[in-house]
Amino acid sequence: MSDESNGNLIKDRLVQLRCHFTWNLLIEDVEVPDLENRVFDNILFLDTKNKGTIYNLLAYVKHLKGQNEEALESLKEAEDLIQQEHANQSDLRSLVTWGNYAWLCYHMGRLADARIYLDKVENTCKKFASPNCYRMECPEMDCEEGWALLKCGGKNYERAKACFEKALEVDAENPEFSTGYAIATYRLDSFNKTTQISEAFCLHPLKKAIRLNPENAYIKALLAVKLQDVGQEAEGEKYIEEALTSESSQTYVFRYAAKFYRRKGSVDKALQLLKKALQKTPNSVVVHHQRAICYKTQMIQIKKTTNWQPRGRDREDVHKLLQRAISDLETTLQLKPSNGMAYVELADMYAEIGQHRMAEDIFQKALCLKVCSPYLQQHIYYRYGRFQELQKKSAANAIIYYLKVVRTEEPSSTRDKSMSSLEKLALKKLQRNDLDIENLSILGFIYKLKGEINEALEYYERALRLSAGVENSVGYDW
Repeated sequence: MSDESNGNLIKDRLVQLRCHFTWNLLIEDVEVPDLENRVFDNILFLDTKNKGTIYNLLAYVKHLKGQNEEALESLKEAEDLIQQEHANQSDLRSLVTWGNYAWLCYHMGRLADARIYLDKVENTCKKFASPNCYRMECPEMDCEEGWALLKCGGKNYERAKACFEKALEVDAENPEFSTGYAIATYRLDSFNKTTQISEAFCLHPLKKAIRLNPENAYIKALLAVKLQDVGQEAEGEKYIEEALTSESSQTYVFRYAAKFYRRKGSVDKALQLLKKALQKTPNSVVVHHQRAICYKTQMIQIKKTTNWQPRGRDREDVHKLLQRAISDLETTLQLKPSNGMAYVELADMYAEIGQHRMAEDIFQKALCLKVCSPYLQQHIYYRYGRFQELQKKSAANAIIYYLKVVRTEEPSSTRDKSMSSLEKLALKKLQRNDLDIENLSILGFIYKLKGEINEALEYYERALRLSAGVENSVGYDW
């Protein structure tokens, strides 16, 4: 058989495998450095019985960077760890690693080695009576796929959740499957910005995961933050305190505890926790971003207490806090250039110090991002609308971006705020000119969305009458 035919035959088998090379992990090129940092942090600071899973992902990231030899070293680490972590299931748990080996060897032109790993997969599939020679359908494989998707960003969260759901259908009380499912639902709740108690779908999965993993401090920290989201802060604080007394995944617990205490109003405590986290994970996007928000919160507190007119020492403190926030946000964006929230926060900070041109440039970068969350897109449009209205004094441009938010179908607090801003601006403009057809139409649209049909009809009819009058006045009397 020719090399070309042999290569084609191997490729036909490779595409049947379940591994990182076939899971269609959605990762932008600009996200790879941050993903690699997060994987390294997971290896060092996340307490898990599945470090082999993390090394498999590291191998794939190394491949994406063109570092195939280093990728092979990571796969060797994964293989060794799986032997230790899952001695009684080592064949089954090694399928992903062998699949990754086979793909890597294929990409490196080492076809004979690729065949060796394909044979390992085939033998294991036969051992477990799989109907497919190179593909195993089992909850353990669904779980492996779920973890890979979960670690690769928001575009993959729905599929991650589906993988863990599928695994739980087979083994509903499995601690690992329950943990993965709980984290996936938490991320989706946060990603989709759900705020209503009825929408906090992740509460039950998180509580179940803790029941099955009572020592897992990371899950306790997630549950604490979500309880705070839905107004159960006192119960949430009990979980945070429990998590902080544990040494399990402590660096990650610090991040969520900091978020909890900042939102509770204990910003100094939050900053202390973030300082500890940053000592261990200096390249963490999350920690730098969280710290910037803490500085912003402190800055707003000073401005409020001085009736928004800080002077002397207070003014100096405000300036220092702004500069610290800007520094952390710029670091955040260096580490992860696709972070839409950080762009918006940074633009606001520059607007705060009067650098409107810089703020405009940063907002434009945010507006050009490929945003996969409709809620983040709403937030970017809304904050840019506020910038146009309050800083640039352009009501017309503000209306354009508030309308972009309102025209999205996803209900959210950001959409509600945009409707309110639109209503106020349109009413204000009508006070100056009650014959403004555009603003009459906008008010009709807003009241229609709010369910206030009589008011909507009133404004639409006024706009139609004026529109008909304009047409007649310019000769459209057909």
